[in-house]
Amino acid sequence: MKTVDLVIIGGGPAGLATAVKAHELGVKDILILERDIQLGGILQQCIHDGFGLHRFGKQLSGSSYAQKFIDKVEEYNIPVMCNTMVLDVSADKKIVAVNPEMGLIEIEAKAIVLAMGCRERTRPQVRILGTRPAGVMTAGAVQRYINVEGWKTGTRAVILGSGDIGLIMARRMTLEGVSVEGVYEVMPNLGGLRRNKAQCLDDYNIPLHLATTVVSVHGKKRVEGVTVAKVGPDRLPVPGTERYIACDLLVLSVGLIPENELSRTAGIALHPITKGPVVDSSMMSSAEGIFVAGNVGAVFDLVDYVSATGEVAAAGATTYLEEKRVASVEKDVIAGEQVSFVFPQKLHIDPQQEKATVYLRVRSTMRKVKLEVVSGDEVIVTKRENFVTPPEMVSVEIPLDKVDTMKDLSIRVVE
Repeated sequence: MKTVDLVIIGGGPAGLATAVKAHELGVKDILILERDIQLGGILQQCIHDGFGLHRFGKQLSGSSYAQKFIDKVEEYNIPVMCNTMVLDVSADKKIVAVNPEMGLIEIEAKAIVLAMGCRERTRPQVRILGTRPAGVMTAGAVQRYINVEGWKTGTRAVILGSGDIGLIMARRMTLEGVSVEGVYEVMPNLGGLRRNKAQCLDDYNIPLHLATTVVSVHGKKRVEGVTVAKVGPDRLPVPGTERYIACDLLVLSVGLIPENELSRTAGIALHPITKGPVVDSSMMSSAEGIFVAGNVGAVFDLVDYVSATGEVAAAGATTYLEEKRVASVEKDVIAGEQVSFVFPQKLHIDPQQEKATVYLRVRSTMRKVKLEVVSGDEVIVTKRENFVTPPEMVSVEIPLDKVDTMKDLSIRVVE
């Protein structure tokens, strides 16, 4: 059995940022395990720009953003095993993986960072009736087919869900000669970033239909059409509003959830809202020595945030490996008024860490708001935002010295 100080599972933006930061902090025995044939994760197929504004101050394509970290991994000579699928992670940090060259691989790690990213919801999870013909694809699959494989996936498309990948692929398919009939969203508000709606739908005259969903799929061997209908406040179809649309491609952009299978096999506690591991402000999960980075913990809207959580996980894992992690009473951070969830969900009070960044999503679109971190009746931190909306994460920094002796905290949004 191979022994490694730090094993990072996933070579996407979270895993790459973790590896680079851990090396810079002094960890030299690092191994990245990546199931794809090359590093980069989902960013490999993101040829559009808009990445890196926070971190690099300019707009990069997804692949260009990933390459900056890949270059660092190569410069630091950090070992990587691509085309390697991790099958199991135990609570005592034993890893079972497999690849074509080595067969079954067993690794014992002193610390692990889970950075497997997230996956797309599929048709059964959104309860669409009908047959199962070819031509029903997730937005990520369409993105890979067009951008990486060079395959045209259809001639006339309907997109269900206004998530960011779906909006981006509406533009991409249009540029490749696929007619996009429209984007349909079951919720009464946009699911993706406002800038993506402006750049990908408005600029190309692609209509967005809110409070509308696909109720059935038609066709045997290939999609021939779909039926859409308006939905009421209960999100159920309104009788009499059905409309048939001829198409040969239905693209599902209906949300993302963390890849949590390995988290489950390690016995890690999962959050009921994010579906990812519950973590503290050092990104350590409920399993000692197993840390979390990026979308495997909660689905982020910006890759810059994903990289930032990877660097926090690297710092936490380094402290753990150096046996400098202090015993502390952790403070719970609770989603308060108008907040759907927070990440991380606990604060680990460590004298080496001055502050912790907590990310959150709001429940509804609001203007001129205050984010308030509260302990009992005392407001600890206040941050003003001009505009907040559910698809766009916001963050707040909490000074750890202020909360050391306080009760658990909650974060609320006040108009």
